[in-house]
Amino acid sequence: MSEQARNTLAAERHKARHYAMQALYQWHMAEAPVSQIEAEFRSDYDFNHVDLEYFQALLHGVPGCVDELEATLAPLLDRKLDELDPIERSLLRMGIFELQQRIDVPWKVVINEAVSLAKKFGATDSHKYINGVLDKAARQLRKAETDASA
Repeated sequence: MSEQARNTLAAERHKARHYAMQALYQWHMAEAPVSQIEAEFRSDYDFNHVDLEYFQALLHGVPGCVDELEATLAPLLDRKLDELDPIERSLLRMGIFELQQRIDVPWKVVINEAVSLAKKFGATDSHKYINGVLDKAARQLRKAETDASA
């Protein structure tokens, strides 16, 4: 894959995560069916430069295994899951999902993307919390990968 193709894919996946985080937040808050949320997003937003498959993988994957994701997440937190801000909870679910299910994506990319979204959508210092929790998760879920980069 050329450098330009890699950069294009990275930009398209960044946008996919951006929309997926918003859609997962909506799913969490409104408890609407994922298919309905996807239909709304696809009609309301321009998906021309978005990795649609990645958006769908996140949007359908996270709710599909939310109990497993939260079981992995809970021991890494300094508070109860239901005490998390809904943006933080959505980002952490998505980050854990990517660390577990998308081994094609480097762990540092998963964390950087989640931190970037936390800076945009989260509370003032939520990006620091997201970074810390996902870093701990990566060291457990991707031990060989994190050890190799240390």
